[in-house]
Amino acid sequence: MFQFQFGTTDYHHIHFIGIGGISMSGLAALMLSKGYTISGSDRKASPITEHLQELGITVYEDHDPAQIEDADLVVYTDAIQMDNPEYRAAVAKKIDIVDRATFLGAVMKNFHVSIAVSGTHGKTTTTSMIATAIKDEPFSPTIMVGGNLGEISGNVRIGDGDFFLTEACEYRANVLKYFPSTAIILNIDEDHLDFFDNIDHILETFRAYAGNLGEGDVLILNKDDEYAYGMKDATKGRVVTFSYKEAADYEARNLVIDSHTGRPSYDLYIRGEKIAPIQLQVMGLHNVSNSLAAISACVENNIPVEDAIKGVLGYHGVGRRLEYKGEVNGIRIIDDYAHHPTEIASTLHALKPTVKNRLICIFQPHTYTRTKLLLDSFSHSFSESDMTIIADIYAAREKDYGDIHSRTLVNAVKANHDSAIYIGEQDDILDYIKEKSRPGDVILTMGAGDIFRVGERFLEDAEKNV
Repeated sequence: MFQFQFGTTDYHHIHFIGIGGISMSGLAALMLSKGYTISGSDRKASPITEHLQELGITVYEDHDPAQIEDADLVVYTDAIQMDNPEYRAAVAKKIDIVDRATFLGAVMKNFHVSIAVSGTHGKTTTTSMIATAIKDEPFSPTIMVGGNLGEISGNVRIGDGDFFLTEACEYRANVLKYFPSTAIILNIDEDHLDFFDNIDHILETFRAYAGNLGEGDVLILNKDDEYAYGMKDATKGRVVTFSYKEAADYEARNLVIDSHTGRPSYDLYIRGEKIAPIQLQVMGLHNVSNSLAAISACVENNIPVEDAIKGVLGYHGVGRRLEYKGEVNGIRIIDDYAHHPTEIASTLHALKPTVKNRLICIFQPHTYTRTKLLLDSFSHSFSESDMTIIADIYAAREKDYGDIHSRTLVNAVKANHDSAIYIGEQDDILDYIKEKSRPGDVILTMGAGDIFRVGERFLEDAEKNV
C-alpha cells in the first residue's frame, strides 16, 4: 500500500498530471506548503493553473515526457489514460507513480482528525458548511472543497492544525482508497454508470468504504436515505444518524420552508434535546440534510455546537450551487451544477417558490453514458420548469458513439412535460432567451459543463445595452 508521510525524505519533487483539476490543484498547493518542489501539467491554461503559478508552482501547458525529468513522484488524475506521454515516461523511468485518490487517502493519514464527505449529491455544500464552521482558530484545518468557497477564498485552505476536511467522490470506487476518521454518507443514488454496473455495484462499493472505518472512527449516515442508512451494519465505527423525517441522533423538527425565499428553518435537536432554532441562508429541503450532516460532523469531533451552528448559519453558498449571477431588466440569472436527475428536481423545487413569472431552465446534459442510462429518470426531472431548453451533451471524458442525443432527451421530457425544446449551440440559446425572456423570469443555467457561460453572456450583453 502506498504511504506518504509529511517531513520524510522519501520524495522531494512531486509532479501532478492534470494539475488543473479542482482536487489536484488543492493537493498541489498543500504539498507546496509542506516544502516539496511541485510541478504539473494540463491540456490548457485556466484560472486555476494561473493561480498555482502565482503560488510558485511550475505549470506546463499540455503533456511532454521532458516535464517529469526531475520528479521522484508522479500523481495523476482519473482523466489521464495509460498512453499519456508523461505517464508512460514515469513508468519507463521507474518513477513512483500514484493516482490522485490513493495519494489523497495517504495524505489523510497525516492528520489526527480527517473528515471525508461522500454521497451522490450535496458533497460540496456539506463540506463547505463544515469548512465555514471550523475555518478559524483554534482549529486551523486544511480544507479541500469541490468548488470556490468565499469563506476560504477558493477551493483550498491550508492550515497548521490537525484537522483535514475533504470531499470523497465515489467515481471509479475512489472512496475505497480513503481512510478518514469521520466519514459522512449523505445519500446513494444511481450515477457514474460508465464505471459502475448498477446500483448494487455502487452499494457494494459504499459498504466496503464503510468497512474501512475501524473502532474509534465515526460513520455519519442520512437516515432519510434508504441506501445510505443501509450502511449502518457495514462498519466497525460508531454510527451517528441525522434526519428531518424521523427520530435520529441529529434531527430537524418543526421544519418550515419560506414560500418566497425557499429558505428552510427548523429546530435542531441532538439526541432528543432541543438545541437551537436554525434559519438557513440557502434554498431547498436538501440543504436541511446537508446542514444536519455538517453539524453532526463538527459536534462528533468535539467542536462546540455553537461553532457548528454559527458555521451553518453563516454559509451563503458556494460557486455553481444555486449561485446568483445577477439581474437585468427584472430577469434573474441563477447557475447550478446539478447534472443528475435527483439534483435537477431538487434544484428546481428549491428555486420555484422564488419565481415571480417563469422559471426558464437551460440544461446541458453531462456525458453520453449518464444521459443514456438515466434517460427515464431525466424525463421526469423538469416538471417544475416552465420552459426547458436542452443543449448539446457535454462530452467531458467520453466519446460520442452516436447512440444518444439531446433530442432524445427532449422527446423523453416532452412525453411527461411538454415545455422542452432542443437548442444545441450556446450562441443560439443566448439569442433565444434574449428574445423570449420577460421581467419576473428566472433563467437557470444547469449542468456540470460550461453552460454557465450563457447566463454570464446574457448579463454582459444586457448591461452593454443599458
